[in-house]
Amino acid sequence: MGSGWHEWPLMIFTVFGQCVVGGFIVLAFALLKGRLSSELQQRIIVGMLGLWVLMGIGFIASMLHLGSPMRAFNSLNRVGASPLSNEIASGSIFFAFGGIGWLLAVVRKLTLGLRNVWLVITMILGVIFVWMMVRVYNSIDTVPTWYSIWTPLSFFLTLLTGGPLLGYLLLRTAGIDGWAMRLLPAVSVLALIASAIVAMMQGAELATMHSAVQQASALIPDYGALMAWRTVVLAVALSCWIVPQVAGKVPTVPLLSVAFMLLLVGELIGRGVFYGLHMTVGMAVAG
Repeated sequence: MGSGWHEWPLMIFTVFGQCVVGGFIVLAFALLKGRLSSELQQRIIVGMLGLWVLMGIGFIASMLHLGSPMRAFNSLNRVGASPLSNEIASGSIFFAFGGIGWLLAVVRKLTLGLRNVWLVITMILGVIFVWMMVRVYNSIDTVPTWYSIWTPLSFFLTLLTGGPLLGYLLLRTAGIDGWAMRLLPAVSVLALIASAIVAMMQGAELATMHSAVQQASALIPDYGALMAWRTVVLAVALSCWIVPQVAGKVPTVPLLSVAFMLLLVGELIGRGVFYGLHMTVGMAVAG
């Protein structure tokens, strides 16, 4: 019986990647629709460095999963045929296109029109990247615990939970406090509620799923407790973000940083449970 913690490189890669995509979407919309001064827009662009640092950490972690960084290029050998190759390729394209565009924007080498095109294309590439992550696990019909609707829901709910908080943090770092930013906590709260519902429904499904030698619910005996702790940690993280606003105050950057770190902890707990649920049973699955 495993808890999935041995897959920590993949946990970091997937959680960080999904949060980065969500954070980029928030910042892109702020630039496209925020009607901000050129100075504030430039601050947002500079603040995107935080996204690429997190994405870089995620890719470094993914290479550690391969055992040797020199094997990283081998993962691209079957682009178009292998979900793993598609995931690495789509992530690399998102990272490269987003990063190069960011460098050009920082040094003011993009016109407003080109910058907007870069933002839109990078958002699309980010969503494709997350979908390719889903396909790595959701396309394996011999792993029934991953071959379900819960995998895409969980991955995209991480994007919707962590992305708004990360985007808000970077916007506050840039000195921005627009009224539209107050909508972001609602997105994360709704995503957290949906995540809790998904966890309960998946837990109920595990009890009905088994192979000839293994019960899915026995893979992680503490599934309920771990998912409860995940929900509590995420709720505390979002409270650090929301409570000051309810009190009529603007959350400080240090408090938002703590909130985001707590959110990462909560999401990593959930992702560890996800990897711990790996169960290969062949084509015949009872359930």
